[in-house]
Amino acid sequence: MTRIRRIDADLYESAKICLIRQIRGLSTMATSHPSAAAVRPAPGAAAYLALAFGVLCIGLSAIFVKLAGVPGPVSAFYRVFFAVVLLTPWWLLRRRALPSRRVLLATAFGGFFFAADLVLWNSAILLTDAGVATLLANNAPIWVGLAAWLFLHERLTANFWIGLTLSMVGMVLIVGVSGSLFTGSGLGNLMAVGASLLYAAYLLTTQRVRARMDTTTFMMLSMAVGVVLLLPICLAWDLPLVGFSPTTWAALLALGIVSQLGGWLSINYALGHIQATQVSVTLLAQAVVTTLVAIPVLGELPAPLQIVGGVMVLGGIYWVYRGRDRH
Repeated sequence: MTRIRRIDADLYESAKICLIRQIRGLSTMATSHPSAAAVRPAPGAAAYLALAFGVLCIGLSAIFVKLAGVPGPVSAFYRVFFAVVLLTPWWLLRRRALPSRRVLLATAFGGFFFAADLVLWNSAILLTDAGVATLLANNAPIWVGLAAWLFLHERLTANFWIGLTLSMVGMVLIVGVSGSLFTGSGLGNLMAVGASLLYAAYLLTTQRVRARMDTTTFMMLSMAVGVVLLLPICLAWDLPLVGFSPTTWAALLALGIVSQLGGWLSINYALGHIQATQVSVTLLAQAVVTTLVAIPVLGELPAPLQIVGGVMVLGGIYWVYRGRDRH
């Protein structure tokens, strides 16, 4: 989190104003800070539909990682690599101008956080139970909320914390309360917790730079950073990059097209219209998606408590939005 605070003061102040205004709805901030970016309009249906589609896409990522069965850095590399290959022609045709050097630096930080998150989370899925890894890695709303409170001095509503608590309890029920949370590999669990910290850092960084950059350019640049970082890691660790089975290649390609390109294009679009704290809680629903899709694909039937947990996660998301609508 300290790295986030080191982003230049102007970008920090602009993001701070933008986030505080979304939560508190203070119209007087524009006159007291004339240099701040203009207030974005209230999120429309397109933003929420994009967020829902993005959650569906990333909810499939754990299944793709399991089906691929390759080391975490390898699946992370191909996830961003395939997405970059497919997105580059579109980005070049649109001829978007590059942002300022300061915004590029913030984007590079976002790419670093996301690449590191993928490495830890993909590795955690292979070392411990996938449900446990997903639960621990999705603690990001806690870190996002605390960062907003500590660093941006935001006063989050009571409904946000109620909804967050309800969602987290639901996540525990999805995984199971019979002790499975503590019986997986300790290293895998630790990696998942580390991934949640990096995930939160990525969400906050994305919120800031999206005010200065369109979705396509941000995705292109941040994923390119991921490719540049992950390829040397795979080569240095002598990890296999070729010679996979058709099933593995199909899973890796799906990670790039469905989870990365489709999922994060939609989510990053939503982050340009919806505040990071709300988006981060909504992303908890990916565990519900994973559980439902695992029934036909992996033959994993959810237990009754897991179904109750899924309902609680959705209920928690509703409470977060209910608090937003009252402000």
